[in-house]
Amino acid sequence: MPGEKVIFHIEDNFDNRLLVRRLLQAYGYEVHEAGNAVAARELLKSKRPDLILMDINMPDVDGYTLTNEVKQMPDLQGVPVVAITANVMKGDRERTLSAGCDGYIEKPIDVDHFIDQVASFIR
Repeated sequence: MPGEKVIFHIEDNFDNRLLVRRLLQAYGYEVHEAGNAVAARELLKSKRPDLILMDINMPDVDGYTLTNEVKQMPDLQGVPVVAITANVMKGDRERTLSAGCDGYIEKPIDVDHFIDQVASFIR
């Protein structure tokens, strides 16, 4: 059990947030969510997480832009940002990593491997 590790999940789709929250909480993670860029920016100011899970395709501001903002925040230096995205075409992984994400998890998430994927990004 990870115990008291804090994860921010930034995702506009309610069902995706619900699934991720249930999986993470079942393994003892503390989960905070934002459904859009405005809420995400407030959340990012609230406390320092151990990991940020970032949806790439959001309607107001995309995950690439938010990731870039996170990487510019002094209080969040060193916090890994992992994309959770349905962008799985050739070149999408590379684009996501070159945009500043520290990792990449494909949607739909594989519930049997998701917790191991998440744990691998938390130091």
